[in-house]
Amino acid sequence: MGKIMVVTGEVSGDINAARVVREIKELAPETSFFGMGSTALREEGVEILIDPTGISTIGFTEALKNLNTHLENLKTLKKAIDREKPDVLFLVDNAEFNMLMARIARKKRIPAVTYFSPSAWIWGSWRAKWLARYRATIASVFPMEAEVYREAGAEVVFVGHPLLDKIKIEKTSEEIFSELELDPEKTTIGLLPGSRHQEIETLLPEMLKTAERLQKEDKQYQFVIPLAGNVDRDRVASMAAGYELILKVVEGRNYEIMSISDLLITASGTATLEAAIIGIPMIIVYKVSATTYRLAKKIVKPEFIGMPNIIAGKEVLPELLQERACAEEIYAAASSLLQKPYQLNSMKMQLREIRERLGTPGGVRKTAELVLRKGGLLS
Repeated sequence: MGKIMVVTGEVSGDINAARVVREIKELAPETSFFGMGSTALREEGVEILIDPTGISTIGFTEALKNLNTHLENLKTLKKAIDREKPDVLFLVDNAEFNMLMARIARKKRIPAVTYFSPSAWIWGSWRAKWLARYRATIASVFPMEAEVYREAGAEVVFVGHPLLDKIKIEKTSEEIFSELELDPEKTTIGLLPGSRHQEIETLLPEMLKTAERLQKEDKQYQFVIPLAGNVDRDRVASMAAGYELILKVVEGRNYEIMSISDLLITASGTATLEAAIIGIPMIIVYKVSATTYRLAKKIVKPEFIGMPNIIAGKEVLPELLQERACAEEIYAAASSLLQKPYQLNSMKMQLREIRERLGTPGGVRKTAELVLRKGGLLS
């Protein structure tokens, strides 16, 4: 019976790891799993030794506050490897931590597969060279990721992005508008402030100010917020109550809301890629601490932070960062786009090209097969 250690960090990594575990269980039902993760992995039957999602942070200075906890977690997992003797390590996201896990795997002569590997095309090729040195196999989800890691000498398998499997919208626009009690004749604008507390507190007020101003100028604009499962609905509702704004807050149904939106105002993150795959124009906003931003400017390679723009190699979608992530700037960008339909149509055409670069559906199954092969658990 095969045994796999799964190691991931925040909620998105936990979900992506769980999807692969589900596929592995179909291919090799006798396989057992243990490691670091959270709810989604636990629901798939993984024995969770550590749940790290409570210390999920954004940025360098923010992460340093939890350094001792990270080091303790590393020791715990190292002991678990010696005790359980897994056939393969499946390392998902959680960049710095999993780079150290890859090093441990190499020292203990255990194969490792990384999924959503450290973003070497953003932070520099040294990350790719590090993982190549430790013989980690890269299950690549982005075209530029595959290129950078191959150049560094790593073994790379381009599996394609799992969102191509995940995103399915089965209802018609008419059904969605009706169920959400939204007017299909109005211009629908989705507000996606992110899922972390830090993002909600920083970005949502600026989005709400923007929405208030737009709706006062034109009653044909209607706004909707799709909440991630871990977001406090009462907190969001309380914040929205401070504005003269007709707004609908919906739990879940992110993809359906994206699909009926004419424009999205969204925090940088997975949502930008989801919206790109669905083909919806958007404005990307983001803000971190001043110290984190200064450090990032010195060492980050791309001039963009939005994944669709990084994949395209140009600014297809407006990005408003730091002091520009304010109501005045967001309003200016949104107002301009809403008054120029040809720009929105141009965005849609370029988003189709970005989607094509992400590969084809089936990436989750390909990743599961790769993990099993590397562990000697699949012929």
